[in-house]
Amino acid sequence: MTELDGRVVLVTGGGRGIGRSHCLQLAAQGAAVVVNDPGVGRDGTGGADGPAAEVVSEIERAGGRAVAHTGSVASWDDVADMVQTAVTTFGTLTGVVNNAGIVRDAMITSATEADWDAVIAVHLKGTFAVTKHACDYWRAQAKAGSPIDGHIVNTVSGAGLWGNIGQSAYGAAKAAIANLTIVTALEMRRYGVAANAISPLAVTRISEDFFAGAAADDPALDPGRSSAVVAWLQSPESSWLTGQILRINGHRLSRITGFSESAERYHAKDGVSLQFSEIGQAVSWLWGTLPRGLAGPLPTS
Repeated sequence: MTELDGRVVLVTGGGRGIGRSHCLQLAAQGAAVVVNDPGVGRDGTGGADGPAAEVVSEIERAGGRAVAHTGSVASWDDVADMVQTAVTTFGTLTGVVNNAGIVRDAMITSATEADWDAVIAVHLKGTFAVTKHACDYWRAQAKAGSPIDGHIVNTVSGAGLWGNIGQSAYGAAKAAIANLTIVTALEMRRYGVAANAISPLAVTRISEDFFAGAAADDPALDPGRSSAVVAWLQSPESSWLTGQILRINGHRLSRITGFSESAERYHAKDGVSLQFSEIGQAVSWLWGTLPRGLAGPLPTS
């Protein structure tokens, strides 16, 4: 017996890089894998059946079970077929890993509508589409009386958490996926579904420009570094954890805590509403550039 025996996981963008590593790790732990990859370039153009089929062959040679799917996550119908392929081929679907992505980096003043739409479609719409169709399946199963232990693993990045020059579309999509993870966790807990995200640091086709100059064989940036975490997040052992983001940086694992409100609070001087004349003073006080004793009545609770 292995840790993921009986699990069936759909991995998008599973033909290369981090996604390929996820598929191989999941299969090694006993899961049946739907390897989705349309074989497009890093900018989303072109396409070939090869990458998904190659990963399936690799899994099968090692004694695992897998099936290829070359549809696009940006297509509602293709995503519905991915879920159906899992159920038809392996009898069920227990988890998804939303990993598919493209980049078309540009400064805001140089970005085009087509590039923005393409990046948002793959990352954000694609993540939602897979989540939506998987959740529809699990909800129907739950209502039919079947016990559900579903697992969603989304992919975010430092560009979405902290921003990065030239990646307005990519960063915005990844930030939105972080929030989508939380919303999914809140809505789907009642049906037995956990939703979490990873933020992996690795050199891939998408991130190679960011890591220009880094050693190509640096083990800390190997695409497979986060795959053990993903496999664990697809296991029953992780079912208690939901709505969280895990950062994997080399051998280090950390928790991303997201937006938080500071403990300091400036209260309107008249106790009713903030006036234009005091906003500058209030913001300066909050940022610590104004001595606290000079800011007037400032209750902190």
